Amino acid sequence: MPIAPDVVLGAGATIRHPDLVNLYGCRIGAETRIGTFVEIQKGAEVGSRCKISSHTFICEGVTIDDDVFVGHGVMFINDRHPRATRGGQLQTEADWQVVPTRVERGASIGSGAVVMCGVTIGAGALVGAGAVVTRDVAAGTTVAGVPARARGRAPLA
Repeated sequence: MPIAPDVVLGAGATIRHPDLVNLYGCRIGAETRIGTFVEIQKGAEVGSRCKISSHTFICEGVTIDDDVFVGHGVMFINDRHPRATRGGQLQTEADWQVVPTRVERGASIGSGAVVMCGVTIGAGALVGAGAVVTRDVAAGTTVAGVPARARGRAPLA
């Protein structure tokens, strides 16, 4: 089932192709639009009036505030030290701890960006396409590159 029964959808939230997403245990705010081939995992929260573009992965531990734009193919990460096994055995949820990430109100994340865990992208910030965000991004700042570095002030919306 692409949209699990435990998903909380706000009024007017739009999922154009519900058979082509994977949503479970998450909260989606009012009037938010979710593109095709998006996965949003349990415990993730997306605010109101957001646009989540196609092929994006929002993992457990990610909180996205209202009015945020997330471009195509954006990848969030919630584990600083990923491993398949521990002590020769496949890992389970008990073997790792989610590191939370936050995207504040009105921020924009360009297509193909990767957002490492434990960072905050400040209100109104702009993350350039293809950037790898490894540190907090100050409110109203534009960052770009690998790793992402400040390039100036974000244009006002």
